[in-house]
Amino acid sequence: MSRISTMALGLALVASPARWASAQADSAQAAPPARAQGDSAAAAPKDDPTAKGDSGGTAAPATPPAESWAAKIKVSGYATASYTYSTQSTGDALVGRFYDRFQDQIELNAAKVMVEKPVATDKWDAGARVDLLLGQNAAVIKSAGLDLGSNADLPQAFATFNIPAGPDRYVQLKAGKIATLMGVEVIEDVVNPNLSVGNQFVYLENFTNTGLRVDVKPSAPVDFQVAVFNGWDVVTDNNGRKSFMARVGLSPTALTTVGLLGYFGPEQAGNNTSNRYGGEVVLTQKVGSRTTVYAQGDYGEEEDLPAAGQKAKWWGVGVWATHDLTPKLNLAVRGDYIDDKNGARTSGVFGFPPNTRQKFGSGTATLNIKTWENALLRPEVRYDRSNLAVYGEASDPKKDQVSFALGASYVF
Repeated sequence: MSRISTMALGLALVASPARWASAQADSAQAAPPARAQGDSAAAAPKDDPTAKGDSGGTAAPATPPAESWAAKIKVSGYATASYTYSTQSTGDALVGRFYDRFQDQIELNAAKVMVEKPVATDKWDAGARVDLLLGQNAAVIKSAGLDLGSNADLPQAFATFNIPAGPDRYVQLKAGKIATLMGVEVIEDVVNPNLSVGNQFVYLENFTNTGLRVDVKPSAPVDFQVAVFNGWDVVTDNNGRKSFMARVGLSPTALTTVGLLGYFGPEQAGNNTSNRYGGEVVLTQKVGSRTTVYAQGDYGEEEDLPAAGQKAKWWGVGVWATHDLTPKLNLAVRGDYIDDKNGARTSGVFGFPPNTRQKFGSGTATLNIKTWENALLRPEVRYDRSNLAVYGEASDPKKDQVSFALGASYVF
């Protein structure tokens, strides 16, 4: 799926994310080849050797003025606020939750601005993208080693260099801090099918990679990416070795896409030998003109966790379905399940108590209301359940919780 502008997708394709194919999204794939026509070299007509100029013959056509560098810069963004109420809060917190982690609070989730010089894919071209995120979402997705304050982050800041390789074919080199290749859901909440993010996004994936990435589009139905980076969600490497991630995307039909991903590298601070490795499959299937289904499966292992000589394992599955009830009303549902076999991904994280194994999941339904131009109103109901009594007050913990939420966003 092309990485068009994240913010334009937020309203037009609120049900069409895949992290490897959306907004977290790279400017290079964002620009369709036609955008190159804005460049003076592509737009200027060739000289007519028969033109007479001022001698009385046919005048040569005037060359259009070159587009200025500043005119090529695109600025977009969004703002999101939300409110969540749970039947089983722990004080003012919602255990296990991410962007919606505060009970009975009106949250300023995000005020994001993206500045981008898009990259044309049909010529030698270069560009860059910088995302600035302010708000309470920034506190939980920020990378170690870059501190702009507790509620501020640069989720992405990278340069792109494009090498054309034929019609609709290219090779691109990206350098900097880039959104991960993993998952259906992305950092930008307005692009995701649901208001809240699922458990796989929070517990089984990383958010950003700081390093180098090569994107290759050898043909229309195939694309692949290879990244070498400092580690999961770190700007400054926390050990002496790099991490690796690779993905292959296949589009066997116009309605079906498949993404296959693998990762490998040491992620523990000061430890060069204990590796984390795993894989992921993402399927996107359009059903008719109004329905899209996504499926995601994850499996991972990490050496020397929870103790030296042991190995932690985890897996998870998720399914999303979106349906356009009307042109301005979309229904999105999601179900997910995770088996954290050794507690490595959830023990003591986001309010979950220390544990050696947790099996948990959720079911979510969201209405995406687009009655107002450039605006998105999202009422949502969600059910969470764990095999452990982790929800509610410590004096009377429960194995499940129900929450109700309302989100409001404006995209520009």
